[in-house]
Amino acid sequence: MFKEFKEFAFKGNLVDMAVGIMIGGAFATVVKSLVDNVFMPPLGMLLAQVDFKKLQIILKPAVEASEGIVAIPAVTLNYGQFITDFISFILMALVVFLIVKKVISLLQKKAEEPAPAPQAPSNEELLLTEIRDLLAKKS
Repeated sequence: MFKEFKEFAFKGNLVDMAVGIMIGGAFATVVKSLVDNVFMPPLGMLLAQVDFKKLQIILKPAVEASEGIVAIPAVTLNYGQFITDFISFILMALVVFLIVKKVISLLQKKAEEPAPAPQAPSNEELLLTEIRDLLAKKS
């Protein structure tokens, strides 16, 4: 198993893989920001001024000590954050799907292109072929 991993890790180009991971992480941050700051505020406005990040179901209320100090925080089910993260996931999946589809179509076009026609042999090659054939007949 270690040998297979070693072949996998060092056979491919690790720099390309590392760059891809870094760009993917940055892209995920941009998509999350797009959802949080561009898509969700208008959607919340359409749904009666709802802030999705604050949508939650309180399973167990917080326990306060004295003077408003929270001793034990509330146990909540944060479904609003889940909705926001789900929209981010759908957008990310859509973009990755479109990129992969485009790459595959480009690879298929390249594979379908006809191979260039072979060039006719030069005079020198023809002469060498004749000499080879004559030598083969003599022996």
